[in-house]
Amino acid sequence: MSEQKPLLTSRYEIPNAHTIEVAEKHGAYKSARKALLTMKPEDIRAEVKKASIRGRGGAGFPAGVKWGFLNPQEGEQVYLVINGDESEPGTFKDRTILNVDPHRLIEGILITCWAIGAHTAYVYIRGELAHSIKSLDAALAEARAKGYVGEKPFGKPFEIQIYTHSGAGAYICGEETALLNSLEGRRGEPRLKPPFPAIKGAFDQPTIVNNVETIAAVPDVIEMGGEPWCNLSRLAPADGGVRLYGISGHVKRPGIYEAPVGITMRELIDVYGGGMLHDDRPLKAVIPGGSSTPVLRPDLKVDAKKADHPLHPWHGQSEIDVPMGVDTYRALGTMLGTCCAIVMDSSVNMVEACRNLMRFYQHESCGQCTPCREGTGWLLDTLDEICEGRGRPEDVHRLVEIANNMMGNTICAFADGTAMPLLGFVQKFREEFVAAVEKGRPLQARHDDSTAALVRGRAA
Repeated sequence: MSEQKPLLTSRYEIPNAHTIEVAEKHGAYKSARKALLTMKPEDIRAEVKKASIRGRGGAGFPAGVKWGFLNPQEGEQVYLVINGDESEPGTFKDRTILNVDPHRLIEGILITCWAIGAHTAYVYIRGELAHSIKSLDAALAEARAKGYVGEKPFGKPFEIQIYTHSGAGAYICGEETALLNSLEGRRGEPRLKPPFPAIKGAFDQPTIVNNVETIAAVPDVIEMGGEPWCNLSRLAPADGGVRLYGISGHVKRPGIYEAPVGITMRELIDVYGGGMLHDDRPLKAVIPGGSSTPVLRPDLKVDAKKADHPLHPWHGQSEIDVPMGVDTYRALGTMLGTCCAIVMDSSVNMVEACRNLMRFYQHESCGQCTPCREGTGWLLDTLDEICEGRGRPEDVHRLVEIANNMMGNTICAFADGTAMPLLGFVQKFREEFVAAVEKGRPLQARHDDSTAALVRGRAA
């Protein structure tokens, strides 16, 4: 494992670190004091930009660049909204911050509010995460009692108020504009963009929406400086710092681990995850960053012969030996996403795994766009027929055709996030889909460690 001393998880092993008394003994709020009392907003923004924090919510957009889009006009109020809706199947990293070290997030919010000129911040948390909401509310009460949140944080005459807001269990509200609609009390449906939230977001005011982990990294950036923090990454300067990696499925040590940006999937599985759960069942596939990211196969080699190809240094190596980064994984034909991997061994039926995911997406489509509303249902119906022994030879091609017709034809990326993993499954395991159709009998998932348990709904 990395010898870099923990930053994001530095207080994870300390008893009662969720309380302000213990958190402050171990460094909490030092960076916020420094930022609010000794730094100008533009200096903070510059450090965050140097840090190259690629958004930890899935899209991977640089936080410092996003903050730079703000250009509030006279009479407008800037809002900060934290996306804690964490609903991606296989993803369970943000809730560890909320549960174990909520003061780290609050400190990051205080610094960010000062940096972008926001007096109000909302933390939108998935409604099922009752423990996380309770933990953050308790931490906020402690921070208010100390005067860190309120009219004069650390004596600075710059009011900052922070509120939690509970979602109602809709996966689509992880999309930033659907989240904003829900926050305002409207139906959780994505908005047309432009205008983007930085121009017209919450309550029609300029708004920055960032992920929980993204904001939780800000105190360390301020303490260390943007460039030194960025250089902790193996992929600096394009993709900076450290991040939380999640791993679940068929590994010996599932969980959340902090490591530099740019470790490989093989390292995540073998070093951090302790290797495959069953020694006699080799790795078959891995979904790299939450269920929306196309699957990887360890036996497939990178084809990047041209010297100017971004993956040229890894030509001929396994897909799981490419460094885990936003740009490297994009070049590989998948996405880093939330950086939480679902590991599947040789016992997993990939057609059944695919059906499980499509069942989730069909259920969670908001229904606003026809290609998504109808396409998700059609994909599931087709996979049901294949898995139940009623498949036809043309069904495999039909799955690809449906998915391609969904891509790029909707308001938000939900349809793309459904189609891409489907296409990945069919492309990389086409022989299993063809065989399922040809055999014409129902597919049975294992009951001892079923595929369904790996990808069903939300992570535990």
